[in-house]
Amino acid sequence: MSSPMSMGTRVKLSAMMFLQFMMLPVWFMTLSGYAGKLGATGSLIAWITSTMAIGTLAAPVMGMIADRFFNAEKVLAVSNIMCAILLAIAANVTCPVTLFVVLLLAMLFYMPSWGLTANIAMSNSSADAFPQIRVFGSIGWVAASIFSLVGKQMGVTIDCEAPMFYCGAGAALVAGLLGFMLPATPPKAKGEPMNVIDTLGLRALTLMKEPSFAIFIVISFLMMIPFSLYMNYGGEFLVKSGFALPTLVMSLGQFGEIFFMLILAVAIKKLGVKGAMMGGLLALTLRYAFFWIGGTQGIPAFYYIAILVHGLIFGFFIVGGQMYIDKKAPESMRAQAQGFFWLVTFGLGSFVSNFANRALITKYEVTIDAAKKLYSWNHLWLITLICSAILLVAFALLFRPHIDEEK
Repeated sequence: MSSPMSMGTRVKLSAMMFLQFMMLPVWFMTLSGYAGKLGATGSLIAWITSTMAIGTLAAPVMGMIADRFFNAEKVLAVSNIMCAILLAIAANVTCPVTLFVVLLLAMLFYMPSWGLTANIAMSNSSADAFPQIRVFGSIGWVAASIFSLVGKQMGVTIDCEAPMFYCGAGAALVAGLLGFMLPATPPKAKGEPMNVIDTLGLRALTLMKEPSFAIFIVISFLMMIPFSLYMNYGGEFLVKSGFALPTLVMSLGQFGEIFFMLILAVAIKKLGVKGAMMGGLLALTLRYAFFWIGGTQGIPAFYYIAILVHGLIFGFFIVGGQMYIDKKAPESMRAQAQGFFWLVTFGLGSFVSNFANRALITKYEVTIDAAKKLYSWNHLWLITLICSAILLVAFALLFRPHIDEEK
């Protein structure tokens, strides 16, 4: 940016990130366990946990709306308010199929927000300041555990119970109201000619003509398969392994993310975008190495190390990927390009991985009796360790950013 960012703008953008990433984990981290309590099993649990992935189908469309019709901050505000209403409804649903429908609608409004917040923040801050603003999303994710702690003090169980949706709804409502006070981010392509591709928000597909960008997208899609085993089923693993307050335990990863996000800009300057993203993939490989060693050698402390490196994976590869896209995409389609990235990763990638990982979990399920089942998680950790290592090598050999690192 040509002019320095005011403190008021920095505070608003930081609060936006904080609330946007606070409203999800309070209920999503234990969603598979909650769905099981309502009577969901097998593939139905996978469908319910896939609502987040399916919701990203709306991300390119919302990005197109922000690129061509309405200010991005207003699109974000309306989306968050609708999400708040739907989460409040979810708290009162007892049928797992109905829960799937309600959460799917909520995620169609929520998931585009990840691309929208990145676009709003990067449009109103410098490249160096963006990681400092985005870190408040990590802080918000950690702060979501406060709901569980306060609930425990009040004698109310939040984890894996209906009140978790009310907590998410409250944060979403506040985020929606804040949206109307964010810095104006007008549509950059307003008035330009449109076709069917533009209407669907898929103009960013034209970037796939460049082989290196296509490689980035393909590897981003594939890395979600090992990444999502922890993201979507890590809470279930902790519950079955006897951990108390699983949401709080998994939030340790976001504690680490706070540190890694703060050093991301420096890492990119020193290592370049490719080097930083390789660091994220290396951390992904190490995560499953620690889970596997911890399980096979009986060292639970290794589980905590595996959780703590989450921030390095998400910050360096996912957020680093967002910064790469911001440098790569033309200004007129940056919101769409960010939405396309989330569609590929937390959308299509997460959707496929939900069912692939659920099938693996079921494959290594051991039935003790009608009421008790055990899972051989060590097999899962080894498989994801091998997959992560292959992706790291492929990325190192094939990806060439071809961007202005100083942009």
